[in-house]
Amino acid sequence: MNDRPVAEGARYVLCWLQQALRATDNPVIDAAVRLGNVLGLPVLVYHGVREDYPYASDRLHHFILGASRDLAAGCRARGLACVQHVDRAGHREKGLVYRLGADAAALVLEDQPTFVARWQAERVAERIKIPVYAVNAACLVPPAVLGEGIGGRSGFLRRHEPERAAWTVADDESTDIAPYDGTLPFVPDTLEGDLDALIAELDIDHSLPASAGFPAGRAAAETRLMRLIQDVLPGYATTRNDATRREGASGLSPYLHFGVLGPREVMRAVEKAAVGARHSIKFADELLGWREWFHYQARALAKPEQYDRVAGWARATLADHAGDPRSHLESLTAMLRGETRDESWNACQRQFLRFGWMHNNLRMYWGKRIIAMTPDPETAWATACYLNDRLSLDGRDPATYGNIAAMFGGSPGDTDRPVYGRVATRSDGSTRSRDSGAAWLAKAASRPVPAVSVPEELPRALYAPG
Repeated sequence: MNDRPVAEGARYVLCWLQQALRATDNPVIDAAVRLGNVLGLPVLVYHGVREDYPYASDRLHHFILGASRDLAAGCRARGLACVQHVDRAGHREKGLVYRLGADAAALVLEDQPTFVARWQAERVAERIKIPVYAVNAACLVPPAVLGEGIGGRSGFLRRHEPERAAWTVADDESTDIAPYDGTLPFVPDTLEGDLDALIAELDIDHSLPASAGFPAGRAAAETRLMRLIQDVLPGYATTRNDATRREGASGLSPYLHFGVLGPREVMRAVEKAAVGARHSIKFADELLGWREWFHYQARALAKPEQYDRVAGWARATLADHAGDPRSHLESLTAMLRGETRDESWNACQRQFLRFGWMHNNLRMYWGKRIIAMTPDPETAWATACYLNDRLSLDGRDPATYGNIAAMFGGSPGDTDRPVYGRVATRSDGSTRSRDSGAAWLAKAASRPVPAVSVPEELPRALYAPG
């Protein structure tokens, strides 16, 4: 990411993780270990969490710190040192990456195209005095190896599918170099104690509690992966669109977003599963064909979370209808808390509120309806991204931004409708028409959810065109 020389007389290779929070099958750590072996240096893995990242909350902090605790334990098992810092009153550490970098030969970090990780990596690479190497840990096939200029998913698949076999098998890099145990420019935190007590001290959003359905940490991720193989995958091709069935979706996206699991590990498990080919092929299409296509798209966008990433034809037709009467307008409070006049939409939103996750079939209806519930398309985009990013454990991600962009665009329809123009609408029929679907929606729309705080104004700065 820069042209600095490897520092001489260094004490370690610094590996800075922000989202790839796993100790094994982690290409970022493996690259750092390989470099350390060449230089004869140990690797120091660092992970820090600030209070001031957008939408910092009990939910996100709990999930992140639970993963970080297991990351440290896993690094120790690999013979690597891992240090952590939780930013809070009385424990501020300014410029910690730069200070750690002062004793490093080089810095290895994540090639992550969205949210905070992207701009922080770019800023550090510009300012730090050592070489910075970015390694992708979110995809099976690193997007950079596919080349530039792929314009559509079919073209992406033509390049992506032949590459998969070469990236499916890899072992953790090993080292005989003793773990780093020298001096540090700060006193690291240990996360072995009560995380809830630690999180309660922080200046973050305490109105959004930890997820009731997605426990933090490596063990929970492995349990979810086992559930995929045993309960979900055997019927995946036929049940994945049924939001009323618990076994219809994998629920892996939070663990993939924060890197507790990697796609290579997931695909290894899928390939070993004794299920019909159509189920494993369909799952691979979702995990690799769609998720990694969205990651590829994000690399080419300066800011993947902004409204101007939506297809030009869609923005134009939505703008043409921006002044249309809107009989379904809802307040931000009603939308945030799942208290709108639309029972089906409330069922979707309350899944977000309670679990920090939403079934993809529900998410498509949820996103389409927001266009009619808000006064103009730019507000609709900002609202969808805000709700997703604040509430969801898989928000702030190339895949979820790509999904929202598809809801606002996709293929143009033949009919020009009020409010939507040629952007396709979506009904709740795929859920409501199923056996007991109406009862399921009614129950989901009335489930208890936390009374989250409501901002005075909708946050727009992150999502506005620019």
